[in-house]
Amino acid sequence: MKLTTCFVPLVLSSLATASVFGGQTVLEDPELSVPGDNPLTFCKATTDDKLVIEYVDLIPNPPEAGKVLKIEAAGNFTEEIADGAYVLLSVKYNRLITLFSSRENLCDQMKNVDKECPLEKGKINITKEVELPTRIPPGTYDVLADAYDNMDQKLTCLTAKVTFKA
Repeated sequence: MKLTTCFVPLVLSSLATASVFGGQTVLEDPELSVPGDNPLTFCKATTDDKLVIEYVDLIPNPPEAGKVLKIEAAGNFTEEIADGAYVLLSVKYNRLITLFSSRENLCDQMKNVDKECPLEKGKINITKEVELPTRIPPGTYDVLADAYDNMDQKLTCLTAKVTFKA
């Protein structure tokens, strides 16, 4: 979850599932797919988002239980992002059980990827490595990361749906 809160907002984070990845099947809507090698989709068309995501790559993709997952992402902020920006995170198991739901301060989480607020207008790159657990319960995980600035204006919204096999 720690990775999710820092990366999700940024590329965002897509990866709340990073802490639960293993052998999986990814279910995606090709029209809303986030560019790169990843299981992410945008919640809707992104024409007015303040974070324009260029790509998010997961290495390896699909991630493997017990291995290190490297996340590389790039994007552009259309304006400076001040302290007070936040991300609404949710992870559900088999669509019914909420495993995790919280509101995280984006600027606090950006410290996990060596960034600080204010986040300057323009290009941003993030690289993060996360060691994944060796055992991941089988089932479908739905992840939502909905990011806003300090004035409640949308930065971006990402989802991932991942099915883990036994």
